[in-house]
Amino acid sequence: MSKAKKPEFRPNEYVVYPAHGVGQIVSIEKQEIAGITLELFVISFEKDKMTLRVPTHKATDIGMRSLSSPDVISKALDTLKGKAKVKRAMWSRRAQEYEQKINSGDLIAIAEVVRDLHRNDEQREQSYSERQLYEAALERLTREVAAVSGGDEVAAAKQVDDMLLSRAA
Repeated sequence: MSKAKKPEFRPNEYVVYPAHGVGQIVSIEKQEIAGITLELFVISFEKDKMTLRVPTHKATDIGMRSLSSPDVISKALDTLKGKAKVKRAMWSRRAQEYEQKINSGDLIAIAEVVRDLHRNDEQREQSYSERQLYEAALERLTREVAAVSGGDEVAAAKQVDDMLLSRAA
């Protein structure tokens, strides 16, 4: 059995965990679980008041990654300017696709969900499930934009909002 290469994550570094978004590695600790000693990343998600322990050798397999580069952030923000691509499939199928995109951890895919589910004031009201997906995607996007640009979530939310409004104009 080949050992997966050790990820290059360090304590105090921000990372993106696909199912939860941006978190900070608090420490790396060893823990004995079922008689096996494992090395674990301890990741704190401050906003959700949650702590996650991820085996270091599994981190890259499950999709944990470093924050996106500023280039990827600007591509994601440019994605928001595009025209919404709403498929004519049943809502349950579309909702499932949106959910997969959000949980993929891919910032461009998350931006596509935000773009596709964004509603202007004069457009019809969103359903509850549509709004839930939109807000989840929007939160993931703004958290990562904020983490890359230096941590101000309010400024990141305004930046994302400005991009969405610029396409309407």
